[in-house]
Parts: sequence; C-alpha cells; structure tokens
Amino acid sequence: MFSKELFAQRLKQVRMKANERQIDLAEVLGVSGSQIVEMENGRKATTFEKLYKICTHYNISADYLIGLTDEPRPLDGNQKEGSV
Repeated sequence: MFSKELFAQRLKQVRMKANERQIDLAEVLGVSGSQIVEMENGRKATTFEKLYKICTHYNISADYLIGLTDEPRPLDGNQKEGSV
C-alpha cells in the first residue's frame, strides 16, 4: 500500500543528499515551495509527471520513492535528464 509518509521521507532524503533547498526542487517541478513542503510533510503526494521529473532530476527509481523497494537504485540507461 502506498504511504505518503514514506514518500515524504524519501523525497526529503534524496533532496538533502543532493544539497538542494525545497525552492530548488520547486523550480525543477514548476510548483511553489509550499507544495514541496506539503509533499515532504506527507500531506500531499504528486502527479505522475512530477514523479517522473523528480526521478530524472535525482537519478533515482520511482520504485524507491514510492516504497516498492528499499534500495535507492539509479535509473537505467539514458533516461536521466538532469541528474544531480
């Protein structure tokens, strides 16, 4: 079952590992900083389009972010757009 809390924790973890601020991720996704706060606090999830952007930006699989695996694997091949 999908857990917004787990997604929130992992999103914040990968953002901080990349030494980015919430506003930096907000700019990548084209949203407000408050929307990132909502996602990182587990109050909101995101769209598939934004999930794709998060994965390509941080070069991390969606499986990890949404809790299907506990291993933060990078994307395969040339799918990454602007990895950190």
